[in-house]
Formats: sequence, C-alpha cells, structure tokens
Amino acid sequence: MRIMGAQEMGLTISRIAHEILERNVQALAAGNLALVGIKRRGVPLAQRLAREIKAAAGKDVLFGELDITLYRDDLQLVAAAPIVRDSKMEFDLKGKVVVLVDDVLFTGRTIRAAISELLDFGRCQAIQLAALIDRGHRELPIAADYVGKVIQTEPGDLVDIKVKEEDGEDGVFLTRT
Repeated sequence: MRIMGAQEMGLTISRIAHEILERNVQALAAGNLALVGIKRRGVPLAQRLAREIKAAAGKDVLFGELDITLYRDDLQLVAAAPIVRDSKMEFDLKGKVVVLVDDVLFTGRTIRAAISELLDFGRCQAIQLAALIDRGHRELPIAADYVGKVIQTEPGDLVDIKVKEEDGEDGVFLTRT
C-alpha cells in the first residue's frame, strides 16, 4: 500500500526543513548547523533538506554521512561479511548542532548506533533527529525531533522508502505481513 507519493514526500521534506530552520536559526547564522545522513536513504533525504534550508535562508549547512554498519548491535546477525561504506565528516563537531537524518524510525537501534559513531568524531553542542517516517515499536528511549509522518504498523510489517537518487522514484510503501 502506498503511504506517500513523490509530491507528498517533497512537501514533507520542505516542511521538515522549515522546522529545522525555525528551531536552529542561530546555529545556522553562526555556521554551526550540520545535517548528517545515515546511509543509505538518510543521505539523499539530508541532501534535500540542506537544499531546502539553503533556498529558504540563503545559507549552506554543513553536511556529513554516516555508515553505522560497524556500530550495529546486531552485526553478527546481519551478514557474515557485511558491506561497510565510508562515513564522511569533513568538519569539526565542536559547537555544532547536528541533525541526524534517517528514512524510518523503528526500534531506535539504528539511531543509537549513529549517535555512538557520531560521538567518535567528536563532541557536538547538540544532536537532533529527523525521520521521514516514524512507525513506532521503540526498543530504546529514542524520539525524533522532526517527523514527516507517523504511521501505525505491526512489528513484522515492512516499510519501504524509495528515493530517486537510489531507486529511481520517490515513495513510501507499507506491506502488511
């Protein structure tokens, strides 16, 4: 079942960007606002948010990418030889407000891993979280500061996010199990 199409995704990303900007206007003005996408689909979402913020405020935000593979608490269950991609953080985190960006917030374990990795790069002023979809079922006490849409799911349901940059199309799809 389609939850969100390309147009709704675009509007949702624009809204989240404006919420981030509204809350962090001082950090942006000081050059201390950073968006960090969690690979894979969090990266293009963070890039879109950065473009929206620049269009609205006329200022670039810092940008980074995290691959949390080696920080997962279930690494041994994922694959015998997991694919590890590069993380890119080409700025000092000191004094920065970092907005982690992910596609789906579910158990909270991905975000826990991302925070652990982010802190290995240094200590920032604050960490905020933006998620396109919040599907509930938290196993850890983690909540998003910015949410595109909250959907009701069962733990076994599949939420599939598609982004043009990775999949050739935009959309959010729910498969009930």
